Amino acid sequence: MAVRVHPPCLRFASSLVNSSKSQGVATPIHGGVGGGVSTARFMSSAPSPYTTLSARVSCEREIKKSKFIAIATRISDDRSAQSFLSELGDQYRSNDDGEPSGTAGKPIYSAIESSGLDRVMVVVIRHFGGIKLGTGGLVRAYGGVASECLKGAATCLVKPKARIGMEVPFELLGAVYHQLQHFQAEDIKQDYETGNDGTTMVTFKVEYGNIVALEDAINSTCSRKIHFYKQTLA
Repeated sequence: MAVRVHPPCLRFASSLVNSSKSQGVATPIHGGVGGGVSTARFMSSAPSPYTTLSARVSCEREIKKSKFIAIATRISDDRSAQSFLSELGDQYRSNDDGEPSGTAGKPIYSAIESSGLDRVMVVVIRHFGGIKLGTGGLVRAYGGVASECLKGAATCLVKPKARIGMEVPFELLGAVYHQLQHFQAEDIKQDYETGNDGTTMVTFKVEYGNIVALEDAINSTCSRKIHFYKQTLA
């Protein structure tokens, strides 16, 4: 298995083996990339748009009687990655299960890197057929089936968004909503209990590329400085 999500979310890689001797229990096999999670935080510079999978894809190859099944999906963070893994079984253990270190996680991760996709997870399941492939054979098998799975898969361009909050006087709500609609803000909500007297807290989601222009437009329309609070969204 390999996962690629650019900071500030998650980056780690490993592999997954389901061999005849494991009695169907899904077993994550950690490759050379190792594990690590970084804490999400708001970035001062706008995150770039990225290309990811539109939907889950899979493919299967048989190599010297071993069946390799690759499953790739789009993820947003470590929670969604773990949720995807949980669909493959509830029991997990971390070991090499006889596979040489670095023969699964690394080549799968390299396949993701080569594809140019981001925020994707690839799991490769091997049903052992009784014939050893050797280090080079395993690298080619895991990396090859991962590449084949991603090649030609339907993709989409994602433009990162931020959740914005601002305290708005009641008399300016109409003008503010006009600008929010103009800049295609989404999931607009109001909270009358959070702000000061005579104001309401308005929150919404908007593409990073529209934030500066939206802030300028609202401040200009309202003829006063409105403070904005931002939170990065995946």
